[in-house]
Amino acid sequence: MACIGFSCYAQNIELPAPNKTGGKPLMDALSDRRSTREFSDKELSKQTLSDLLWAAYGFNREGMRVVPSANNKQEFTVYAVLKSGVYVYDAKENILVLKVAGDFREKTGKQDFVKVAPLNLVYVADLNVTSREMAGADCGFIAQNVYLYCASAGLGTVVRGWFDGDEIKAAFGLKGKQTPILTQTVGYKR
Repeated sequence: MACIGFSCYAQNIELPAPNKTGGKPLMDALSDRRSTREFSDKELSKQTLSDLLWAAYGFNREGMRVVPSANNKQEFTVYAVLKSGVYVYDAKENILVLKVAGDFREKTGKQDFVKVAPLNLVYVADLNVTSREMAGADCGFIAQNVYLYCASAGLGTVVRGWFDGDEIKAAFGLKGKQTPILTQTVGYKR
């Protein structure tokens, strides 16, 4: 198998520091925000992954995320599903921690494009910490930040609720009340 970028390596992925400046002005990004359902298989660079994941669920000040969280529960784990495996985004260390090696992209949804796009995000809430209702609201903040980042960076994205939560739990090794709330596909538009 030929290795392109980091797609064939089943190991942790160290990310460069996120670039927290630049991008489109907010009003331009809001104007360009839309859902995309046709993706190329072109991989995202490590820098793009770092910037995107920071925008989704990074820290912008000591102990505080870029997104609000009801009662500061910070109940989410962001899973990045790439061709090489299932990873957990560790925002403190700015690294993708390998959880399961292999291509599990098609497990993240029922639509055909999920197995083509280079990245599927899965937002998993710990319902021991919060209610499903509050998790739904908090998840919306994460997904919207990804939408705005993608609009600013010229990427396509779409949030998806059509997935099998039990299949994701089994494939990712989730335990107890760890519950997938939403999935979101990201990639270059075809």
